[in-house]
Amino acid sequence: MWLKALSILLIALAAGVLAVIYYGGVRWEARTRDLRARLDAARVPMSPRAFDYGEVKNLPGPVQRYFRTAIPDGQPIVAAVSMGHIGSFNMSESAEQWKPFSSTQRVVTRHPGFVWDGRIVILPGVIVRVHDAYVHGDGIMHATLLGLVSVADLHGTAQMAQGELMRFLAEAAWYPTALLPSQGVRWEAVDDTSAKATVSDGGTTITLKFIFNEAGLIGSVRADARGRAVSGAIVPTPWEGRWWDYELRDGMLIPTAGEVAWLLPDGPKPYWRGKLTTLTYEFTR
Repeated sequence: MWLKALSILLIALAAGVLAVIYYGGVRWEARTRDLRARLDAARVPMSPRAFDYGEVKNLPGPVQRYFRTAIPDGQPIVAAVSMGHIGSFNMSESAEQWKPFSSTQRVVTRHPGFVWDGRIVILPGVIVRVHDAYVHGDGIMHATLLGLVSVADLHGTAQMAQGELMRFLAEAAWYPTALLPSQGVRWEAVDDTSAKATVSDGGTTITLKFIFNEAGLIGSVRADARGRAVSGAIVPTPWEGRWWDYELRDGMLIPTAGEVAWLLPDGPKPYWRGKLTTLTYEFTR
């Protein structure tokens, strides 16, 4: 009799856990849809509709080489892109606790913005769900356990807006027409292999250094200071994103793999390593 009662209890507990997971997933997907709706609602008409080599003739040398290598003359301008990624994420601020993740990401190029929806597997059946986003000028980082219990919820500050706009600009290697002057980017010469790019959105202005590889493509992107979460506080920290494995997608050369790291006094501390699994562009009409 007691074995039967125990079996019923275990079944009830399992059903309860499954119900919690299902409810958390439903709530999270609703938040994701709301963020994406706000992202798309902020879109504005774009021009021009296609890339013309004449647009880049006065830019610094390495930037000209990049555009001529990565984008063909007449390439339609990217208005939005939907992506999927897989990889690993370091969950520790000081140690190495790499956990597998999968994610989807929606990007619009004008006004600039994105919504990254990530699933990080901490333990079998235990998932941290993360929104990392820049929506209508607001930087957002919201992490929850099973989509229900918040473990981090940062938004509404100038530091968050700057950090997320930096991410948008650094990841423009995936949607390279967004780096054109006609799309709001101001380029400044540094040397034969690098240049600085500046973008303004509303009251937020950020600058990143782009370093180009021997092929003329973006090898890495650096910030002198980007907001890093340390014990619940945001600490400005040098930051770098690296890109490789370039492939031709819809006429453009884009990276399919990358790594992001904080540049600490004792050396780089990578915290994201990933690769593209899906990529769908929407072009200006």
